[in-house]
Amino acid sequence: MSDGLDLAALFAHPANGGLRAIAGAQPSVVWRELVVAADESGLPDEGDGRLAVLTVPPPATPWQQDALVRRVRDRGYRGLVLPEAEGFGAGTRSLAERLGLALLGAADPMALARAGWELREGRDALTLGYVRRVAQSIEYHADNLADLLRHLSASVGHGVALIDSEGVLLEAGEALPASVHAAIDFGPWISTVELPEGSAASVRVDSPSRAGLRLAVFGRGLGAVQLSALAVAAEVAMPAVAARILIDEVADVNDAAVASGLLRDFLELRDSRDSELEQRMLERGWRTTGYHLGFRLVGRSRVDTLQLLRLVARELTALPVDSHAATSGRGVTGWLSFATPPSPSRVEESVRALLAMHTAARRVFNVATGVGTLEGGATGLVATIDGASDAARIAAGRSATGYFVRIDALGLEQLLLSWTESDTFVPAAESLLAPLLARGPELVETLAAYLDHESGIAATAEALGLHRNTVSTRVARAQELLGLDLADPETRLAVHLACRALRR
Repeated sequence: MSDGLDLAALFAHPANGGLRAIAGAQPSVVWRELVVAADESGLPDEGDGRLAVLTVPPPATPWQQDALVRRVRDRGYRGLVLPEAEGFGAGTRSLAERLGLALLGAADPMALARAGWELREGRDALTLGYVRRVAQSIEYHADNLADLLRHLSASVGHGVALIDSEGVLLEAGEALPASVHAAIDFGPWISTVELPEGSAASVRVDSPSRAGLRLAVFGRGLGAVQLSALAVAAEVAMPAVAARILIDEVADVNDAAVASGLLRDFLELRDSRDSELEQRMLERGWRTTGYHLGFRLVGRSRVDTLQLLRLVARELTALPVDSHAATSGRGVTGWLSFATPPSPSRVEESVRALLAMHTAARRVFNVATGVGTLEGGATGLVATIDGASDAARIAAGRSATGYFVRIDALGLEQLLLSWTESDTFVPAAESLLAPLLARGPELVETLAAYLDHESGIAATAEALGLHRNTVSTRVARAQELLGLDLADPETRLAVHLACRALRR
């Protein structure tokens, strides 16, 4: 048996008969117990700090209402509940407050009485009631996990959330206070938390695919009795939640594979047209018309691309712009789409949003992010994704920029260097410099340093620690073997990039 019955717990009970405050009702008030009678005459003579629940409405005239409030308080009762309590006049309400009597209304006084009995003495009945509501929710065919949580919340009458140690993954009914989340112990099977700003009962989710999850039922004013009952209800709901997670993950994997394949097919077409492919893209909401800003996140180490995609999708939902993303290779590729040309300020705002998304991803994954340029149409979508991919490759080695690079913030040399890292350029560089490579590394090293120092013999000799004549001889020999004229600007650029590619 509990030490008392508090108003906050009654308000938090999902079946409290429509309880509402009329006057003098402080959430902190605690009654010794609850007494039910048809009218005032049926109440025990000694109120002894109890809550009086009457099943008849209040009298109609103000003097009769005042008299009822005085008599109930004089007999020692500290609270009075009636149906149609809104009929009390302003004077009677002020009187109740002066006398220290909590004046309350309830559409169904008997339901309120049962709720009070459950909280005071009928703990098993309270638990059974919650479990029955959970069972009814589980029988419902939910569309997805979010839908299931919504029905659980509506059934138990409290907020429901799927959480991990980092934060709230999904919630329904209301928002889980950050302080309550922080106080939850993720170690034990069941954890209960009682704070002024809210209380919660949570249970560990036994999911084979995602560790560290908990199902929490929470609300304001929940006492120890309710938390104990809700902990049992959460245990009953947990297997259904775990099963729904698995079902949704299988669907997510299949959908991610379809989206990834569709993106790959689109990028491979380049400038070609395919009406069937365009139709499939439209069915996913991917429009190639308008203007696009591509981005790409790549793992700097091994990452779970599906989990990364979930995080990216969650961050993108907060942006006031059409957005899409799909797994691609060892990362995620996506883009923002605008129906009309966005202003420079809106583009900058979008880039800042992508930086915030990158920052959120970095808290969980070891990734680098690249952002392309704003481009128009289908060919522009391919171009901005290409640019984002180049920028992401450069960003992977840029700790100074937080592993985030925007392609149009780079210089020409950096763009060319990103090209030299492609799978097609390296073999071409090896073929071009093969006559030098066949004679050892000295000629290539000397030629690379010579080009790095803008054809300065003295600077090259100093950098390599060689005599100037040695450098001159090697450079002349390299030009002879290659059969190229390094005085030609395009030839110099090609050879210079080839040397850089083989040196990386």
